[in-house]
Amino acid sequence: MIKRIPFVSRRAVAAMILLTAAACTEAPMPIDPAYAAEVEEWRNARLTRLTADDGWLSLTGLYWLEPGENRFGSADDGAVVLPDPSVPDIAGLLILGPDGAVVVFSEEGAGVQINGEPLTKAMLKTDAAGKADIITAGRIQFYIIDREGRLAARVKDPEAPSRLAFEGIKHFPIDSANRVEARLEPYDEPREVAIPTVLGKDTVMLAPGLLHFTIDGTEHTLEPYQSSPDDDGYFLIFRDGTSAVTTYGAGRFLSAEATGVDGTTVLDFNLAYNPPCAFTPYATCPLPPPQNWLQTSIDAGEMYSGEAH
Repeated sequence: MIKRIPFVSRRAVAAMILLTAAACTEAPMPIDPAYAAEVEEWRNARLTRLTADDGWLSLTGLYWLEPGENRFGSADDGAVVLPDPSVPDIAGLLILGPDGAVVVFSEEGAGVQINGEPLTKAMLKTDAAGKADIITAGRIQFYIIDREGRLAARVKDPEAPSRLAFEGIKHFPIDSANRVEARLEPYDEPREVAIPTVLGKDTVMLAPGLLHFTIDGTEHTLEPYQSSPDDDGYFLIFRDGTSAVTTYGAGRFLSAEATGVDGTTVLDFNLAYNPPCAFTPYATCPLPPPQNWLQTSIDAGEMYSGEAH
């Protein structure tokens, strides 16, 4: 026998249905216009850097140097290829010595410059020195990067196909609920932590402790990184439930101010951004270590639907 729902229960069910419908159609919480403007300003500045003549989109090659002579020029069979027909086939030489030092020579009449000045011969500073020497030939620039002792020439071209074909970045809607307070639980001493990279070799970063924060009522932790104990900022590399679904598969980056005297800082996931490897195969990005794999989806910041590098 089928029992009829009592009248009071039917009214309760009807009320629940109405409340549910109202909740589904309820408008999202309004965003503070001043905060939204700040986020948009940050996004515009990020886009300007990314699409600059020498931004990440301008990369056309990453050439690992061999001991001894490495020719550079427009020839396809050179050790470092500069894709500009106005550059001679052989514009110069990079000589990698046994001590890891790199000396650059320019061919006579090749028009090669170093830091805007005519080049004949020079010892090159790598990016490990803070600011690498910039070599220019035609419209092409390159400089030497140092990755755990391995040296490579990173080549940039303002007419790179990746830059000319770029169509912008998609974002999740700005939501102030994704701007959360975090509390640092410091380690007894800052730790040197091995961080995996796309090169298959770990790099070392300095971790001051663990950041604890809550999203959707659940507490999570992330390990932030710094270049030195005096660094005034945190650099975070993380994966979450959106990785390889609506965001870049190898994770995203986030920057934050270093913790103040009260032990708290702010993590604004609306400012989470894609690593350079999302835009070019010639970057050497760090990857999220296991301790920074979040067991939740953070629908905030930059999205991704392109080809993974």
